[in-house]
Amino acid sequence: MPIKKFIGTGVAIVTPFRADGTVDFNAMRNHINFLISGGVEYILVLGTTGESVTLSKEEKNAIISFAIDTIEKRVPLVVGIGGNNTQAIIDTIKDTDFSSIDAVLSVAPYYNKPTQEGLYEHYRNIASVCSVPMILYNVPGRTSSNISAATTVKLAKNVKNIIGIKEASGNFSQIMQIIKNKPKDFMVISGDDALTLPMISTGATGVISVVANALPKEFSTMVRLALDFKFDEARKIHYQLLDFIELLFQENNPGGIKAALEAKKLVGNNLRLPLTPVSKELYKKIKDFITQ
Repeated sequence: MPIKKFIGTGVAIVTPFRADGTVDFNAMRNHINFLISGGVEYILVLGTTGESVTLSKEEKNAIISFAIDTIEKRVPLVVGIGGNNTQAIIDTIKDTDFSSIDAVLSVAPYYNKPTQEGLYEHYRNIASVCSVPMILYNVPGRTSSNISAATTVKLAKNVKNIIGIKEASGNFSQIMQIIKNKPKDFMVISGDDALTLPMISTGATGVISVVANALPKEFSTMVRLALDFKFDEARKIHYQLLDFIELLFQENNPGGIKAALEAKKLVGNNLRLPLTPVSKELYKKIKDFITQ
């Protein structure tokens, strides 16, 4: 599969919930259409921002099917399939129909705290049964398990269908070592909205974004400008959005972005426990920015 379809802005979309906690598919349809009309390059469902760990197997399957039907191949679809039980992930992949799915994003195992060899074998084994390209997801702030640059490059060179990594370590030395030593077509994708512009300047190929849920046009424009080496223009948008990005992550994700989406009348401000909506004070700041 050409990696160019994953160059630019992907969006880790929220899972909209009604006040009673059930999935709000009408809101999801409107949100997906809003993102596509905003010019994003691809959509990710069942990521961290989608509160995937609080969804049942039946809900996950329903969300995937609904996203496929709503997107109608207008943009690529990436599905989050990850966890800390390697065999369970293998079983899920084997049970998944990938005919309308373009790639899998798989978060590093959390809680177990595996060694680098354990991380390598985890990804090698799940990639061996996956019929579509796989993107690694390194987010040590959530997993307590960092995929080192050496392990990432080893996987990139040895496992054919691992095509990229969503890097959210915030460690620029590590990120640059990956970019320096990776195979030519292996993608390094920003997993941190605030660091997307500087990461692209060092060779990253785009972002899987949270902020683009609310501002798809603005953020995807910034990313495209940066990829076209128009850094002066991209930098203006970056700094216009920087304070907003910091607000979104001040208390929890996706609490911040759901507050913004409610302010835009796109998605209700409902989360599943243990997450709760952001404070009234933060909500007001987010709403003031998004409605200005």
